Amino acid sequence: MRCFIGIDLGSTTTKAVVIDEERNVLGRGITNSRSNYDTAAAVAKTEALVSARFQLFRDALGRTKALNGGLDTFIEQLERDFRLEQFLEQLADLEEVCVRNAEGRFGRDTQAVQAALVETFKRLGTEAPELFAPGAKRKSDFFRDIAGSRYLAIGEAVAKDAEVSYDHLLNVFDRSIIEVENRVYGDTVNRHLLAAMDRTFKALPDTAAKGERIRAPIKGVLDTPIEETYVVGTGYGRARLPFSKEHIRSEILCHGLGAHVMYPGTATVLDIGGQDTKAIQVDKAGIVESFQMNDRCAAGCGRYLGYIADEMNLGLHELGPLAMKATKTIKINSTCTVFAGAELRDRLAIGDRREDIMAGLHRAIILRAMSILARSGGIRNEFTFTGGVAKNEAAVKALRDLIFENYGEMTININPDSIYTGALGGATFAWRAVVEEGKTAEARK
Repeated sequence: MRCFIGIDLGSTTTKAVVIDEERNVLGRGITNSRSNYDTAAAVAKTEALVSARFQLFRDALGRTKALNGGLDTFIEQLERDFRLEQFLEQLADLEEVCVRNAEGRFGRDTQAVQAALVETFKRLGTEAPELFAPGAKRKSDFFRDIAGSRYLAIGEAVAKDAEVSYDHLLNVFDRSIIEVENRVYGDTVNRHLLAAMDRTFKALPDTAAKGERIRAPIKGVLDTPIEETYVVGTGYGRARLPFSKEHIRSEILCHGLGAHVMYPGTATVLDIGGQDTKAIQVDKAGIVESFQMNDRCAAGCGRYLGYIADEMNLGLHELGPLAMKATKTIKINSTCTVFAGAELRDRLAIGDRREDIMAGLHRAIILRAMSILARSGGIRNEFTFTGGVAKNEAAVKALRDLIFENYGEMTININPDSIYTGALGGATFAWRAVVEEGKTAEARK
């Protein structure tokens, strides 16, 4: 089957979207952006194609009606088991690289360090199924984050028991993780899926009796090649993508079109990403009419929140929920990220509540965005908010409040998958290139 792919290489994450010939979204993929942009693009694309397979599994099994209302449960379990298989392979690779990198590095302690590494990874592998069990809470879906957090906790205990330096284990991990993180596991996807299916049948014994009725449609999907008909790249690092100019579009165009695809009534788009903030005005066809962009200062974009999270010794995902507990909004005067950090410390020193300070900081970032929106032509109905910051509930609340204060009642669109807006716009441009303009994929090579 033919498909069309958009890849959005952002400063912090790289996203990919796969659509079919009817422009239905089949899959989405996301990964950490890396200094090796080719790898980031390949990993995100692989993840999107895996996601597309699961959508095709769902469609094929839904047509057979073999699961009698248990389709969602089966697909969710299958995906968890697939992620576990994927994680275990990466974990084994990481162990091999760590042990190799420790060779001869620590003098007479080398063998003890290597033994401690083996024990650490043994415990990591033993606990891995719990990380992917139903209802398991993980702060991240990225291998580096999952493996790293558990490696630090387990490694400390193992180092103490083995009487080796914990710093040695940290040193080896830091030297090894990039090599493993930068591997693309596309060739093992089918093997992981088949192994995952066996796990799923064990976890859901009621489905085992229908084994062939379930295996047959899944095998049919796996045997159907997905043709990458056309790929378009965009985003902060688009100039580094391994595509010809024919296959590159500006992030302004892609975010404008992506927002239009999500919400056809969109007139104004605000995208707050990690590196920049974009205010875009589009016409009824999703064509950009005007825009303004802030890419010179961290204030007003995701980097600002990242800096504040570091100052507060919190995870980025914890800022929004903390701010939502505020009983008042403290005014933050500083427009510079560094000065805002100093003001944050001053406010804490005089006894202001963290929750109230966080509410003020979220309002400050949105005030910067409102200024950019005003310079682009203001806010028109409908308004669509995209980018990673759109998932922050406190930022959304501040935006709604400020729009109402300045523009009155307005339709505000926020999609759970808004972080993929640029990639969706890229995929739509890819579809247009082939279906409407008659281009071929050869221009990409």
